[in-house]
Amino acid sequence: MNEIIKKIEAEQIKEDAPSFRVGDTVRVSAKIKEGNRERIQVFEGTVLKVQGSGCRTTFTVRKTSNGIGVEKTWPLHSPNVEKVEVVREGKVRRAKLFYLRDRVGKSAKVKERIR
Repeated sequence: MNEIIKKIEAEQIKEDAPSFRVGDTVRVSAKIKEGNRERIQVFEGTVLKVQGSGCRTTFTVRKTSNGIGVEKTWPLHSPNVEKVEVVREGKVRRAKLFYLRDRVGKSAKVKERIR
C-alpha cells in the first residue's frame, strides 16, 4: 500500500478503541445530527460481526425493536461513534453470527461467558 495512505490512516485511528468480540452485547453511543442540533443516541444489541482491519474496521450490531430485527453497521474509528460499552460477554464459536437472523425468542440469545 502507498506510504501516504498508510500515514493518513494512522492519524485517523482512535488510540482508545474499545475491545469487544463477536457475540458480546454492547451499548453504542453514536452522535446524531438533526439540523443544527447534535445529540447522542444509544443502540444496544449483540455484535454479529467485526470485519476489516486498521482504520477500516467496522462492526455490526443487531437488536430487536418491537418484534422487528434492526441491524446497524458502524466504522470503529469513526468520530460519530462516541463510545462502545460492553454490557455482557457472549460465548460463541463462530466469527459471524448470521444464524441469529432466523431465530426468534430465547433461541436468539447468546450464552454468557463466565470469567
